[in-house]
Amino acid sequence: MADESTILVGTVGQGVMRSSDVGDTWQRISVNQGMYQNPMVRVLANHPNQPEVVFAGTERGLFKSHDAGQNWRRIVSPLSEYSVWAMAIDPTDPNIILAGTGTPSSVAMFRSDDGGENWERRDMEVVEECPIGNPQMTGIAIDPTNPKSVWAGIEVDGLRHSSDGGYTWTKAGTDIPNLDVHNVAITFGPPKTIIVVVNNDVFTSIDDGATWESIGIKEVFPYTYPRGIKVHPGYPSTIFLTIGDTTPGRTGTVMRSKDTGRTWENLSLPTPPNSAMWAVDISSSNDQLAYAGSRYGHLYRSDDGGDSWNKMWREFSEISSVLSIPK
Repeated sequence: MADESTILVGTVGQGVMRSSDVGDTWQRISVNQGMYQNPMVRVLANHPNQPEVVFAGTERGLFKSHDAGQNWRRIVSPLSEYSVWAMAIDPTDPNIILAGTGTPSSVAMFRSDDGGENWERRDMEVVEECPIGNPQMTGIAIDPTNPKSVWAGIEVDGLRHSSDGGYTWTKAGTDIPNLDVHNVAITFGPPKTIIVVVNNDVFTSIDDGATWESIGIKEVFPYTYPRGIKVHPGYPSTIFLTIGDTTPGRTGTVMRSKDTGRTWENLSLPTPPNSAMWAVDISSSNDQLAYAGSRYGHLYRSDDGGDSWNKMWREFSEISSVLSIPK
């Protein structure tokens, strides 16, 4: 059955692409809809209780939409001078939002307690340079069982943790040998599990980060370059993860775990992607609807919870994020 959701695809160089008819037609959000020309959109996030309220992180700060991405306005704040790479909205208090930045600006953590209208930079010790140049914040995850506990990953400077809702931060995950963090997620399981994706493995912790266990990606996955991660909103033991052979790569796939990361299955794609698989999203209103995008613009849709996929006709520039918004 066709889903009535709006689909937003964040791209690097073509801004936000939007479809309100199940992907049959697409609109590139233009300057007369509040966006500037050729933005680099690194992250999309929407309000947990008002899904039509959407944020887009760009290299000119943060933009906000109240109509599911049809029209946008720039939020002018100290964050406007930074490139926004990652966001997390507190599901228990959506007024609290965290945003992480990165190249071409410096990496930093910002916090808002009024729904994203005003932002304050919070102290976080981060290196100024790393092996890839400027570090960038690639993932922020709020603990669903304790929203004061927040985890953030930096490419390439490891993991950070806050125990006071993002006000203060400390280095964490020192047992994880790879500082090249690609993403972070938390599921209440059971068991509650913190998942840290690095550029050649995936690590999990079931004791709030006291110890970490590698899943052994070389033995478990068909490829060894993981990137995107999404916990199923309706089934918190189910995790989707995108992976490729390298970056940008020549191919990739979507992996799924139904037991909080202990075992994984390869969700084969009918048309091989043209690069590593990069972004994945699960609808919050239809637990069978999923989207996944490759780094270089292939978009796939599943209507059966990931068991099977179809490649959508529209191809994009570099995909950074995908968001399904229920109507």
